[in-house]
Amino acid sequence: MSAEAPATLAEAAPRKGGDATLARIHLFDTTLRDGAQTTGVDFSLDDKRAVAAMLDKLGIDYVEGGYPGANPLDTAFFAQKPTKRAKFAAFGMTKRAGRSASNDPGIAALLDAKADAIVFVAKSWDYHVHVALEISLEDNLDGIRDSVATAKAAGREVMLDCEHFFDGYKANPDYALACARAAYEAGARWVVLCDTNGGTLPDEIGRIVAEVAKVVPGDNLGIHAHDDCGCAVANSLAAVEAGVRQIQGTLNGLGERCGNANLVTLIGALKLKERYNRRFSVGVGEAELGELTHVSRALDEMLNRAPNRHAPFVGASAFTTKAGIHASAVLKDPRTYEHVAPDLVGNVRKVLVSDQGGKSNLVAELERIGVTIGRDDPRLSRVLEELKEKEAQGYAFEGADASFYLLAKRILGELPAYFEIERFTANVERRYNALGELVTFSEAIVKVKVGEESLISVAESALGPVNALDLALRKDLGRYQSLIGGLRLVDYKVRVFQGGTDAVTRVLIESADETGERWTTVGVSANIIDASFQALVDSITYKLMREGATA
Repeated sequence: MSAEAPATLAEAAPRKGGDATLARIHLFDTTLRDGAQTTGVDFSLDDKRAVAAMLDKLGIDYVEGGYPGANPLDTAFFAQKPTKRAKFAAFGMTKRAGRSASNDPGIAALLDAKADAIVFVAKSWDYHVHVALEISLEDNLDGIRDSVATAKAAGREVMLDCEHFFDGYKANPDYALACARAAYEAGARWVVLCDTNGGTLPDEIGRIVAEVAKVVPGDNLGIHAHDDCGCAVANSLAAVEAGVRQIQGTLNGLGERCGNANLVTLIGALKLKERYNRRFSVGVGEAELGELTHVSRALDEMLNRAPNRHAPFVGASAFTTKAGIHASAVLKDPRTYEHVAPDLVGNVRKVLVSDQGGKSNLVAELERIGVTIGRDDPRLSRVLEELKEKEAQGYAFEGADASFYLLAKRILGELPAYFEIERFTANVERRYNALGELVTFSEAIVKVKVGEESLISVAESALGPVNALDLALRKDLGRYQSLIGGLRLVDYKVRVFQGGTDAVTRVLIESADETGERWTTVGVSANIIDASFQALVDSITYKLMREGATA
């Protein structure tokens, strides 16, 4: 073990968040506002409420909901506060030049919203004031003062997002500082320094924040970093080192262009790295930290996005080892290739079974899924060879434990022959129904042999051919029917293994049963229906294995 191992062990345990001796870092989430600007992301009203509740439960201090009055959805969202613990924040612009804050319709909408805090955005780069707003520098400062004071007088907690602050500081430090000072002196609880273009580097962030802290106390400063240079998380941490006590970001780094600072990564670093957990506390407790992976993936599922496998802390590959020599070391002591323990953030350690792995990987993975086999067992070589052949065809078992389990059991001679698929067909028809409406229906026929009995089932579905096949396959399995009554398909994913006219399709199906247990199976074929059917068959077979059914 290296000399650094003890430090790694210390980092593996988060400190209690309620320690009064620690400086408090306030976490501000803007997933529902800035994150909504992500290309391809559109939150419904129900989505917004679900995300707000998830953030509230996680322990985020502020949840920014959007811009009330800008569109009907955000206006409806602010009709009722969606959080219980977190402060709910409304976002909007400072008053327009030439009118008072008390006579500005945008500010009126903010004050009417059911929000605990109001976040104003204002230009702090003189270039933008002249070119984008086309007003004088003093008019911009007057807008900041009047807007902040008006919201403060209405009893709201007030923040000012100093847009383009770092670019503005580099161009005209006196004016950028004047904007920050104006907000603070008018009563803003937080003055947030924004790296709006995402082009500032960590050393610049630290130096500039230190200068700002001479004008506005660090306990009133926040950081809002974009990721255009891949430095948003590093910039946020550099700002904390320089004195800021609020960090703004988004779940999974959502945001326009390259995204915002990833709050998921920041929470992991603040909670698990000794440099921070010995000095700072956050609202996310140890139990909530253990839900971090779930929260990250739940958001992606809601948005129908494939989770980033390589995301720090929460990615499916974050604690996955593939190379043989690394896998061997991890099996001896996980600290050799892990900077923190995966279970602390709700993730799991995996040693990939792959064509690059050897017997150490395979034995470890078989043990993880409940298959015990000696390293010298000759059947192990057969499992490894079959695995390599399957992967060459396009199968991937790291995300399909149930299919991997069945593969191993079959080669080990421990998989009962419950049923045999004799044939299946699936058809899609577009037609007019009895009401004269144009509809699309799918019909599936499955012939299955259970023992000496042949059974034929037919099912129709308006949800597509895969759903029709699923219904038909589970309609009548003879003596096994009672064991699969609670089985249902809960997720369906399609991946193209290779492009071109000879594309191979990989289908992943997630199933669940009446106990709440979930498992994933995989099928591969040039035909998407065939690949789907393979995965469906594996799902039922796995359920029967779990129930202890015999052939």
